[in-house]
Amino acid sequence: MQRWMMLVVLATAAGFCHTAQALQVTDDRGTTLTLSNPPQRIVSLLPSLTETVCALGQCQRLVGVDRYSDYPASVTKLPQVGGGMDPNIEAIVALRPDVVLAALSSRTAMRLVSLGIPVFALEPKNQADVQRTIDKLGQLLDVPDAPKLWREIDAGVTAAAQSLPAHVRGTRVYFEVNRGPFGAGEASFIGEILTRLGVKNILPAKLGPFPKINPELVVRENPDLILVGQANLEGLEQRPGWSNIRAIRGKHVCVFGDAQSNVLVRPGPRMAESARIMAQCLTDKAPK
Repeated sequence: MQRWMMLVVLATAAGFCHTAQALQVTDDRGTTLTLSNPPQRIVSLLPSLTETVCALGQCQRLVGVDRYSDYPASVTKLPQVGGGMDPNIEAIVALRPDVVLAALSSRTAMRLVSLGIPVFALEPKNQADVQRTIDKLGQLLDVPDAPKLWREIDAGVTAAAQSLPAHVRGTRVYFEVNRGPFGAGEASFIGEILTRLGVKNILPAKLGPFPKINPELVVRENPDLILVGQANLEGLEQRPGWSNIRAIRGKHVCVFGDAQSNVLVRPGPRMAESARIMAQCLTDKAPK
């Protein structure tokens, strides 16, 4: 009888320990976050992470976002806590989050952790990162079918590639992310989409995902097509030598408004839409 009671006690204790440590997820810093329950109050400091939480059907758990999170529209009604690089610590603390989602480059993780607020850092830069981010957020939020989201994104990108006319294949392109100039290299999620669309990025993977480049490089590479946001268009043709670039000379330039630019530069659930936007650009503007 005593042996049986001892087994019951041990089994109960083991079950309690399992419950207490049921949620353990490691972020991109290599830091393992241990929570007794999936977080119900979340602050997101990165738009792509905000969008991913919502795409996983958990928008209702967000209690605060950064100033750039604007999709889906419902998140614009949430309290804003500054930007990823300059968040308002007091505002975050006041929201009593169970966890804060932040980029690896965020400078606030240590401060928040010192205040007793768990931080989960993720910063996707390529498609494999996006898939991993979805999986990790799925684990954190206890969404078992999270991998389905990546499969839908991947299928959407493939469909966009299949929609392109034959003359687009092999077009040499330059995608400017923002002034600096910073471009989207082959190693970035944007560059990987362009590769899947069958075009040639003039910025090789060895330069990194989003390298700051010398404008003369673009002149030397002489792309057939340039993709750029409206906010970065001003002065493009005035850069030394750029007026002679094949893309500019032939008016093979795709200009994206703010809404489309946000879709294009965020590595998350709207990547299939991003692929469709770029596919339409290539169809309309690539030289034949």
